[in-house]
Amino acid sequence: GRRQPPPPPPPPKPPPKEEVVLTEEDYKAMYTESAKKAGYGAAAMLGVGLVSPTAAFSNMFTTFALSGVIGYQVVWGVAHSLHSPLMAVTNAVSGMTAVGGMYTMGGGLVPSTLSETLGFTATAISAVNITGGFLVTKKMLDMFKRPTDPPEFYELYAYPTAGFIGGFGLINLGFPQAASIAATASALGCIGGIAGLASQSTARMGLVSGMSGVSIGIAATIGSLSWPASTYVQLAAALGGGGFAGYEIAKRVDPTSLPQTVAAFHSLVGLAAVFSAAADYLEHAAHSPEMLDGVRLTSIALASVIGGVTTTGSVIAFGKLNGNLSSAPLQLEQRDQINMAAGAGTVAMMGLLMTMGHSHPAAGMVALAGMGVLSGGLGLHMTASIGGADMPVVITVLNSYSGWALCAEGFMLDKPILTTVGALIGSSGAILTHIMCVAMNRDIVSVLLGGYGTSATGGGEAMVFEGEATFTDVEATVENLKAAKEVIVVPGYGLAVANGQYAMAEIAKELRAQGVNLRFAIHPVAGRMPGQLNVLLAEAGVPYDIVLEMEEINDDFKDTDICLVVGANDTVNSAAIEDPNSIIAGMPVLHVWEAKNVIVMKRSMGAGYAGADNPVFIKDNTDMLLGDAKKTLDAIKAKLDD
Repeated sequence: GRRQPPPPPPPPKPPPKEEVVLTEEDYKAMYTESAKKAGYGAAAMLGVGLVSPTAAFSNMFTTFALSGVIGYQVVWGVAHSLHSPLMAVTNAVSGMTAVGGMYTMGGGLVPSTLSETLGFTATAISAVNITGGFLVTKKMLDMFKRPTDPPEFYELYAYPTAGFIGGFGLINLGFPQAASIAATASALGCIGGIAGLASQSTARMGLVSGMSGVSIGIAATIGSLSWPASTYVQLAAALGGGGFAGYEIAKRVDPTSLPQTVAAFHSLVGLAAVFSAAADYLEHAAHSPEMLDGVRLTSIALASVIGGVTTTGSVIAFGKLNGNLSSAPLQLEQRDQINMAAGAGTVAMMGLLMTMGHSHPAAGMVALAGMGVLSGGLGLHMTASIGGADMPVVITVLNSYSGWALCAEGFMLDKPILTTVGALIGSSGAILTHIMCVAMNRDIVSVLLGGYGTSATGGGEAMVFEGEATFTDVEATVENLKAAKEVIVVPGYGLAVANGQYAMAEIAKELRAQGVNLRFAIHPVAGRMPGQLNVLLAEAGVPYDIVLEMEEINDDFKDTDICLVVGANDTVNSAAIEDPNSIIAGMPVLHVWEAKNVIVMKRSMGAGYAGADNPVFIKDNTDMLLGDAKKTLDAIKAKLDD
């Protein structure tokens, strides 16, 4: 292509860091710190033993602790490329909030009280999550199928699931412990739903396991109820109506709209938790106030608060991701003071419910309303104060919140299945949040409080990178690609926005057919949620075995002839390494500039979401190919076909 005058030399690279040699004392300090943490954990366990009010609470805490450990293990085993299906399947499993709603339903064909209405609503919106979440998961996993994969007959597993549910229906009539065993089977199925995502070969089996687990859990709940026949008709309407709505939503979801859909599903989980908690309190305050003990009131308060934050936070996240709201952070002058005031007010309302809710229903109602308004406002303000660059972290945090809300429901209703599933989901969101923060070199507290800045940001002024960018065109790009032996493509969210994945897949297929070793490199936070770009490429038919994670491929750039960057910016910004004062200093990035030649496809020369200038654009071995990604990729494909 045409080149402008050569740019001045790039800024000098910082001197290499001296290798640190650890001494015996250093190792001892590491073990000492670890032993301290173990001591804190032991003290916490003893503390729970001291304050545990009942045997039922102790048993539920045991379930919670063991489920948390299991969740930690199985979620860490999930393949990075399947993080988006992980979030979708946890969306579906979190629809077990329907159990809380079902226990407060009643009234015959239609609800007759406020608590029954809230229970019906919670059940219906939970059904949206169950159906929609599982269908979205199936759509994504089907995208990863390859023509060479062996045939699959997962529909056959419907028979043992149906047989179990049918058998449970028969023995439940005379064996009261059958419901508990069915709940255990449900929990095992939900655990298998996440564990199956450890690899592509077992992922669809995991989906079947999760669907079976939720189905058995709903059946076990129905089996534990004693309703008149007309109320079962009402339940069918709630589950059927919500399920149909979830089906219609899932049909319209594609990889580009996946992040906002997941955020919307999170809001439904939070709302279901709030409604179930309020319905449970109203029901017991009216008919059995003696059951409103400290454990139940604390659980109601936690479910209400966590659910409230999740609901409004997810709505704001949906608006930012869907383009209904500006991605810029809301920066009120007294931002921190507002958060602290709302938090203190929420705690005060929780205290009011726990101390007076059992004897003064009016005070309990005031506390519930206050918690709903204050926690909802807190979730709204905190999420609105977070910029679009941090939305991948926000989505995973909200995913975790939805799990802890479900745990609180488990303690509230004394239902281990809810505690188990909630701990799984809470662990999933927490681990994904950790992965996202590490990939962005961010501190989770900084993210949640709305301030951008990596944990390694220096205190000085950011470097000014001077130089002129060079530009190329489609013809030159095609010639360079044809002449290359090793090519790495780095896709970013710009590829998703432009819908250019199909053209990119065709280009990759053609170049590989010509003997080019073309592979894709995915940054953990590429896109707007974990694993989004993996799903996007799978939708277009790119084989998943040539789509590699950052740590798998970063060392290969130095042996690469051409690196084609398509719609990525912050994730390939060398300022993260070259400038200790950059706003993204220390963030792990893909080392695209180490390739012999770099071609960057972008709509413009603008900065990325983080607002940091990218010196890769002006390096000697970089050419810029500006324009709409889809149109440019289509043009490249047409030239390759000539």
